[in-house]
Amino acid sequence: MVVTYYSILLALSMVLAAVYAFMWHKHFDTSFTVIFLLVPIVCLGYVMLATAESLGAAVSALKIVYIGGSFLPYFIMVNVLNLCRIHVPRRVRRLIFLLSMLLYCAVLTIGRRPYFYKEISFEIIDGAGVLHRTYGVLHQFYFTVISLYFALSLFAIAYAYFRKKPVSRRTVILLIIPDVAAMLAYFIGKRITDRFDLIPAAYVFGEIMFLLIVSRVNLYDLNDTVIDSMVQNGGTGFISFDLNQRYISSNSTAKKLLPGLNEFAVDAPIPAGNADGQTISGWLKRFAENESMHEFVYTVRTAEDPDDEEGRMYYDVQVSRLYDEKKHRGFLITLTDDTQNRKYIRLLDRYSEELQDKVAEKTQHIVEMHDNLIMSLATMVESRDNSTGGHIRRTSEGVRILIGEMRQDPETALSEEFCRNLIKAAPMHDLGKIAVDDAILRKPGRFTDAEFAEMKKHAAEGARVIHEILAKTDDDAFHILAENVAHYHHERWDGSGYPDNLKGEQIPLEARIMAIADVYDALVSKRVYKDSMSFADADAIIMRGMGTQFDPSLEKYYVSARPKLEAYYSSLLPVEQAVPEPVPKVLHIRKDTQ
Repeated sequence: MVVTYYSILLALSMVLAAVYAFMWHKHFDTSFTVIFLLVPIVCLGYVMLATAESLGAAVSALKIVYIGGSFLPYFIMVNVLNLCRIHVPRRVRRLIFLLSMLLYCAVLTIGRRPYFYKEISFEIIDGAGVLHRTYGVLHQFYFTVISLYFALSLFAIAYAYFRKKPVSRRTVILLIIPDVAAMLAYFIGKRITDRFDLIPAAYVFGEIMFLLIVSRVNLYDLNDTVIDSMVQNGGTGFISFDLNQRYISSNSTAKKLLPGLNEFAVDAPIPAGNADGQTISGWLKRFAENESMHEFVYTVRTAEDPDDEEGRMYYDVQVSRLYDEKKHRGFLITLTDDTQNRKYIRLLDRYSEELQDKVAEKTQHIVEMHDNLIMSLATMVESRDNSTGGHIRRTSEGVRILIGEMRQDPETALSEEFCRNLIKAAPMHDLGKIAVDDAILRKPGRFTDAEFAEMKKHAAEGARVIHEILAKTDDDAFHILAENVAHYHHERWDGSGYPDNLKGEQIPLEARIMAIADVYDALVSKRVYKDSMSFADADAIIMRGMGTQFDPSLEKYYVSARPKLEAYYSSLLPVEQAVPEPVPKVLHIRKDTQ
């Protein structure tokens, strides 16, 4: 009878544990899992005790039983505190767990020392093993600690029921039942019957109550349910990076929206030359500089016609800090589909076609004014520098020629957008000179070190000016590319350039292309401080710079573009390169063109 009773409880506990395993969710509290693991162990111990045939076997079974007796009340208490949303410092929890460990260490003295049980004997009654024991001082300590665990659990339940409004009343009521059942089994179970123990039955009953609780517990945690719902719905993309902006992970939605993510390596920086990587890098860069700049718009074209509004998907991009509990561990990018909202707005706009046409006309006019303003600003800046007349127009053409050669190579895979944006951004590369003093900018000779240090500031200043000008544009790709061209066109492949001493592929591709066009023009054009250099001499300097000043992978494109560059510069009117002041006899290149 007794063996059957314990065997049934063991079977039930294992079935309930299996049900919990099928219900398990990654957001379940660990204490739930431990409880469902320990209860079958306790029931197994009782079966072993009832079927023991010697004192030694009975003592071993008893020590298995006390695994639950020492730790289950602790984990039940922790579970109650968590469900009642009562915060206990981690250090305090560890100390209490250590107390349970000490309890079990006391249990291990059974049969060896008279501390937990003064005396212990064994007999078989009606086919079941029975232990007779006289309690020692450590058992009184054990009894006190278990009583404390139950008292704290009941206090937490009562406090949550009457004072904690965010706590589910249904959960609190379900918690009372197993806690009271376990407490009654511990303290008055022996008075009801001495033939078998009610404690394992109380634990199995508690498992049933906890299954009812876990079936709804995650619904009360908004953070977990919202995140799971967003991921499951598949309409939201997530990308995470560590504090050093090294790639961590992304979900399938993000990879579909930004296919370049498939080339990202975990724990590695964003790959250079990756178009999607440049877009992401721009978002992270602006957020790192100013956390208020955390909202962007990302557009995905789903139709071949780039002007087809219906063939576009719009995503709201949010950049935020990535937290692990309360620790800032990196950055999280969230892309949320905003297409329907935008289409709804366009649908409302269509009720007034005349107004829409006027808006489109005005918008186009504004864009043209915006582009003209940028070009005028670049021309104005150039006019302050008496040594670089026509430089922005010539370098723009140089970039166009280089890009044309690169596009003929299928291995480069340059997008139409990238090429168009780079040609458009080329005239803006020296906008930062607007902040350079006239005395330095218009100096006819070589710079002193102090003057050169001031001149070098134009690169970073140019990036800042472009960022301010394009801050409200929806064209993130052009915005980022234009900033890069201004910021990094004086960086060198070997890392000796300025302003950030970037090296190799750390330098954006657009800046590496701009650097060749910029230096080539400086060499073959006549300046106030030097005469124009022959094509052969200029070519020799450029070729020597491949691998030190310039990206060596661009050498073949420069070589194939050289005849077109020479033809273009030969076609320019001599007056374009003439200067009123005499040319020094000693040929040199000013520092700001190196």
